[in-house]
Amino acid sequence: MNIILFIHLDAENSLPLLDYRSLHIRKILKLGVGGQFLAGEINGVKGLATILSLDADSLHFSFEAGPSSQPLYPVTLMVAQVRPICMRRILREAVSLGVAKIILTGTDTTEKSYANAKLYTEGEYRSILLDGAMQSGETAVSEVEFALSVEEAIILTKAAGTRIVLDSVMEAKPLSSFSSPTKPVVLAIGGERGFTERERSLFLFSGFLPASLGSRILRTETASSAGLAVLLGRMNLL
Repeated sequence: MNIILFIHLDAENSLPLLDYRSLHIRKILKLGVGGQFLAGEINGVKGLATILSLDADSLHFSFEAGPSSQPLYPVTLMVAQVRPICMRRILREAVSLGVAKIILTGTDTTEKSYANAKLYTEGEYRSILLDGAMQSGETAVSEVEFALSVEEAIILTKAAGTRIVLDSVMEAKPLSSFSSPTKPVVLAIGGERGFTERERSLFLFSGFLPASLGSRILRTETASSAGLAVLLGRMNLL
């Protein structure tokens, strides 16, 4: 954690000792009374926290707000549902990279059970997003939307300036050759078995531009991180 986030912060605050954030402050950062750490409100201000005291139950700290946190980048990652263990990595890295929105979509070849995984039904994905934000040292957390199909996901992206679909089958130019795409930008990435011909036609009919990351077939989580990094570079944001 490069910042520790809270829903709300006052000038003085208390945190239970058994809270995972308290454990991180005491066991990982090894801070005691007088120690300082970076803290912030989720999607809000960040600043310096100072430990005031420790008792049997709680860690007490002050908070002094500093400059505003950096906003998320005008990028939407549309990504096909994959195995929850892989999706955890995708969500965490997307937030760390500063993506404003993530659309998780079903596809023609997606395993239907993925959408009903505990990752979503029990809200675990929210803690993954929070973890990604804390890794980034910023307070902003990506918005997540769900779509049952590529058709639904495409509708959610109509307001974008540039829409790109990564694919290793369609004839496409390298993503690295896209020069300063019009913001906001959508980057669509398929799942374990890729997009079907029907879905490729939908993307093209809807105005998506095909792009590639080379001839190698990548895992969805690899394509997501690599694709976002290349795209943000072309947008002069990295």
